[in-house]
Amino acid sequence: MATRPTTDKVREATFNALGSLGVIRDAKVADLFAGSGAVGIEAISRGAESCVFIERDRSALNALRDNLYALDCEDRSRVVAGDVMALVASLDVDLVYADPPYGFEAWERLLSVVRAPFIVTESGHELHQELGTPMGFEIVRSQRYGRTWVTFWERMPAGE
Repeated sequence: MATRPTTDKVREATFNALGSLGVIRDAKVADLFAGSGAVGIEAISRGAESCVFIERDRSALNALRDNLYALDCEDRSRVVAGDVMALVASLDVDLVYADPPYGFEAWERLLSVVRAPFIVTESGHELHQELGTPMGFEIVRSQRYGRTWVTFWERMPAGE
């Protein structure tokens, strides 16, 4: 009950949209709350340069490493075992995908420390309605897939 895996339908639609926006090819990606790594692996398969996977659950980390090995993605991947909130501010990436477990309530704090120019959030509720538009971001897209909301946040250039 603590996890909400990204369904194939959501992942495919999200990455089709990211491809259309031109933000995935050659990007450095971070898959936060990575679980099995399906999202980051999808990014690599769609042309991302690399992916940092952050996960703290030991069994999820084992599955993630097994998946990277089985799909021959290890050379373009880095797995970090630890707490997302403690590590996210240090990431130097182009795209962050955040799909935390149910009950995650630190969205504002998370969005305030991400340095990436583009963030995708996956939530069980309409996150952009709850948070509004955090300072420095604009919402590029928000789409509902059943009980899942996927929102694309783009950092606005300084001064806008």
